[in-house]
Amino acid sequence: MTKLGKSVGLVALAVVAGASAPAALAQDSLPDRETNVVVYGDDPCPQARDDEEIVVCARRPEEERYRIPRELREQRERPTESSWAATNAALEAEQAYTRPNSCSPVGSFGQSGCLMMMLNQWFAERAARRR
Repeated sequence: MTKLGKSVGLVALAVVAGASAPAALAQDSLPDRETNVVVYGDDPCPQARDDEEIVVCARRPEEERYRIPRELREQRERPTESSWAATNAALEAEQAYTRPNSCSPVGSFGQSGCLMMMLNQWFAERAARRR
């Protein structure tokens, strides 16, 4: 490694070490509580109760006071991946193991399907042997 490469590396190391030291010192002096408040129109921002609290105010216009927040009002257009019927069928398939005749210890009468499943398997094996 050349002298220039070593000096650049040492300078970079010193910058990184120097930058992390103030951050560590600043963390010790941060207040214990932080309050985020949205105020509307000319409403005053609430004051901190003591020195251990920071109050952060976001100001919005008076017309927005009783409206649904913009983030919820403006829904992005989502592409339709499947129909409602297909979505419903997929959701029902996800819950099938909790229903009767499912051969599962989960749900009401989930164990009732175990005999049916064994019989279906037996019939399928028997049909395969006949072919």
